[in-house]
Amino acid sequence: MERRINRSNVLYTKIELMEQKTKLLPDRTFYFGVNTLRLLKKLPDYYIDRIPKGQVARSSASIGSNYEEAQAAVSKRDFVNKVGICYKESGESVYWLKILKELHEEKHSDEFPKFIKEAEEIRNIFAAIKKSSAGK
Repeated sequence: MERRINRSNVLYTKIELMEQKTKLLPDRTFYFGVNTLRLLKKLPDYYIDRIPKGQVARSSASIGSNYEEAQAAVSKRDFVNKVGICYKESGESVYWLKILKELHEEKHSDEFPKFIKEAEEIRNIFAAIKKSSAGK
């Protein structure tokens, strides 16, 4: 018998909880990309910032687009590959956000940790999806 989990007086199986989180993931990755781009617009346009800003813009927006492609995968192998790309792009987003945090800690010190945490959480989600999908 499957173990049920009680959340807010509602019983869920672990599978049901996973399905709920998976349904929210497209929106979460979309808004992570959009909100990251909005953060980048606030930063000054110094020449030295162009590389990290461009890299984090591409990697953060790429997470959601690759997950959309994963949803339309033609095979399990294709799905695992696309999810792996999401994992890598979220890790890259963490890296470039940390660089920008160091460069702009005086003005936006409260914002960068939130974005870094979100990118790390998204990376962990895709690691779990990849691990569970590759093992089946």
